[in-house]
Amino acid sequence: MGMNVQAASIIFLDLPVGTGFSYARTSRASHSVDIQSCDQAVQFLRKWLIDHPEFISNPVYVGGDSYSGLTVPVIVQMMSNGNEAGIEPSINLKGYLLGNPITLPASESNYQIPFAHGMALISDELYESLKRSCRGEYQYPNIDPTNSLCLKDLQAFDQSISGIQNAHVLEKLCGFASPKPHELFGKRLLNEKSRELSVPEPSSLSAFSCRIDGYLLSYYWISDDRVQEALHIRKGSIGNWIRCDHGLSYTPTIKDSFHYHVNLSTKGYRSLIYSGDHDMIVPFLSTQAWIRSLNYSIVDDWHSWIVEGQVAGYTRTYSNGMTFVTVKGGGHTAPEYRPKECSVMFKRWIVQEPL
Repeated sequence: MGMNVQAASIIFLDLPVGTGFSYARTSRASHSVDIQSCDQAVQFLRKWLIDHPEFISNPVYVGGDSYSGLTVPVIVQMMSNGNEAGIEPSINLKGYLLGNPITLPASESNYQIPFAHGMALISDELYESLKRSCRGEYQYPNIDPTNSLCLKDLQAFDQSISGIQNAHVLEKLCGFASPKPHELFGKRLLNEKSRELSVPEPSSLSAFSCRIDGYLLSYYWISDDRVQEALHIRKGSIGNWIRCDHGLSYTPTIKDSFHYHVNLSTKGYRSLIYSGDHDMIVPFLSTQAWIRSLNYSIVDDWHSWIVEGQVAGYTRTYSNGMTFVTVKGGGHTAPEYRPKECSVMFKRWIVQEPL
């Protein structure tokens, strides 16, 4: 298949309410919890299909990265349940895809320490001492506060990685442009490296010293009247667009999404789980671990996948229709750092070609 062929039509949905240009008409509607916003996503798609009946027979996949690891499996489950209950229009649901997905928030960052050791960011001695003193539990609030050896080792660990960019360990440390990162990923995981984005004067945009400086351009782009018109933004619906809105009235309630993966696996949906292999926020090790604990047999074992003659990462496929992929050189999240490779990965997977 030529890579210039369109592989899919994509609907980008601002979710939960208040993100992007989405808005609520009443103050009550502006508050949401995880499960509620998942339900709104399902309602949206059914209503969209009623308005665009020519797409009703199209295969549907649901995708997301990072925090979406908690919500996408719920959305897919809700769509599947609705179909089984005979809700019209039926969604031609085929599967889902997730990148560096948060899946088990209570244990995700336990894998940060073996990852850091594998990346040569901490010494063998500290790694061995951490394993002994903390017994594999490195994440608050599960650490025993009376275990002074463990706390001392964790302090040494934090010190050791304090100059490292968690989103991509090879990149400059300039902050992490994420909404409420401490709430999403746990206090220790991001330390104090987050910084607010402030919109600079155009003259200072001539040379980027850091990746997140480029994010600032999005403010100029999105404020352009022609862009807003092309996106059919309703005039006056929101004030200024905010890239990372810290003031959303949103309550995370999904403790983990593992059991949704278990359910969806038994229903035969295809899934693609990919990890940028230089991400220390949701390290590939944690994603591999929960996939392994689903306990499905491997049908296509670990091998490299190639883009333009070069290794783009590694992949294996399981008997539940789940494909795990590493994206070599990808961070949090992979498509930002390796757009070409991720595009090829997506196109091959969506048409069911081998990676």
